[in-house]
Amino acid sequence: MIPFFRCFCLVVFFGFSWGYAENGGVNLLSDGDFEHPVEGTAWKLPGKGAEIVDAEGNRFLRLTVEEPKEAVIVVRGFEPDPSHEAYRLRFRVRYHDIRRGAKQWHDGRVIVDIKNNEGKKVASPSPPYFKKSSDGWGERTMDFLVPKGAARVEILPALLHANGGTLDLDDFRLSPIPAAPLIAKQKAEAARRAEETARRAARVKPQVPRPSPEAMPPPLRVVGTGIRTDSGETVRLRGVAVPSLEWVSNGEHILRSIRVVITEWNANCIRLPLRRRFWEGRGPYQRDGGAGYRQRVEDAANLCATHGAYLIVDLHGFRAPREADAAFWTAVAERLGNHPAVLFELFNAPHDMSWAVWRNGGATGIGPPDEYGKPLPDIQAVGMQGLLEAVRAAGAENIVIANGLSGGYDLAGVLDGHALEDPGGRGVVYGTRIYPRMADWKGLITRAAEAVPVFITEVGVAESSSDPAEETPVLEASEVLEWLEVREIPWTAWCFHPKAGPRLLLDWEYTPTTFWGAPVKAALRGNARERDEE
Repeated sequence: MIPFFRCFCLVVFFGFSWGYAENGGVNLLSDGDFEHPVEGTAWKLPGKGAEIVDAEGNRFLRLTVEEPKEAVIVVRGFEPDPSHEAYRLRFRVRYHDIRRGAKQWHDGRVIVDIKNNEGKKVASPSPPYFKKSSDGWGERTMDFLVPKGAARVEILPALLHANGGTLDLDDFRLSPIPAAPLIAKQKAEAARRAEETARRAARVKPQVPRPSPEAMPPPLRVVGTGIRTDSGETVRLRGVAVPSLEWVSNGEHILRSIRVVITEWNANCIRLPLRRRFWEGRGPYQRDGGAGYRQRVEDAANLCATHGAYLIVDLHGFRAPREADAAFWTAVAERLGNHPAVLFELFNAPHDMSWAVWRNGGATGIGPPDEYGKPLPDIQAVGMQGLLEAVRAAGAENIVIANGLSGGYDLAGVLDGHALEDPGGRGVVYGTRIYPRMADWKGLITRAAEAVPVFITEVGVAESSSDPAEETPVLEASEVLEWLEVREIPWTAWCFHPKAGPRLLLDWEYTPTTFWGAPVKAALRGNARERDEE
């Protein structure tokens, strides 16, 4: 017996059997053996890649990858009896040469989606999945709870974006079963997992001690259009983004990279992109409730502080912040609030909403099609003011950075009456970015910097070739950096990683790329020489 658990208070078991289903259980899928013409059944087959095969004296469902990476999905739906609290689904399966696609879940599987009256999915048990080849026919069983209010259950045999293979299925049987044993197993497993999570979290220890108050860099505040210490000294922040905590919970060389870019490149500011689900401990490989992830972030802050540098904590989200993002900032502020070396970047890349929604929250409306041609959904957004207030309500006075619209680029609305109010904190800085595709970035930044404090949270130049010998000439990068230097505008370059572009590094030996890394390193080291001369 192998238990799988998901949210929605839902439990799934494969290969577990009770006498109830074996003896007298009613099969709710009378057409599950495919012995009747498919036109007379409730199975809905797509236009290609799925057929009912008559072979070996038997009729069965066959799914075939005709074109790699396409999805082949068959649908069999039904309306559940309100008295049924759980079901057992059994079927026979055979598969051959299923080759996984780009994602871990690009394979063969039998999905179960449970929907409410509005057609919204409210539960989806962990599905049995199939890769490579089987040794003939076998049987699979999955038991699952049905949430209250369920209006439709859909059984979805599928080949999801696999690169090849066939999936044969037959003899689907669905029977109602008692819910109590599943609920009991769920509670027992939840308790076991909570105990294991607590045990793992208790083993997490700081890697970098917090500096004493006397050793901390001075806390910062906004004064006019600039950033200063409490004693009135102007601070010019320049550095890089150190990514990977937004795509993997363990990060990739985070502390080592911070040490190198501060001590060898002479950066005084690090931008650290984060992902909310990792902070909450909901990543696929997190077993400590997020304790290790949160400690890595705090270690990064303390490492920066140890070297007299500052850390920007960036919630690396896209489109629009939601209520869960406000809760994230409450948690971050409770942990890192008033840390002298920390600034909070509220949301990475807002886009496709009005300036009123950007500031105050509300419905974003349906957005334009995404890269797959699907319109962006209408989101009930929390405005930037709401995120700021979540930080302040937790008692944190740290400077916050609010990025503009158009993916964090456009600040026109800030100059047109949508600036944030921050009576109880150390101030708001407005983030924008510079990339080759940005039109009139010089004009936009110049206009904004005359009225409000501005921070270039991302800046990068184009790489013309993957061959370092044929990269874009240094002049383009040097021109951008010199322009920022003359105007004393703070910036963090994207990004300090050899695989994420525009890349500053060629490798994990921290060799700078000629088109971008070398000029950024030169700019940062030039600033250091100026400070040394003073």
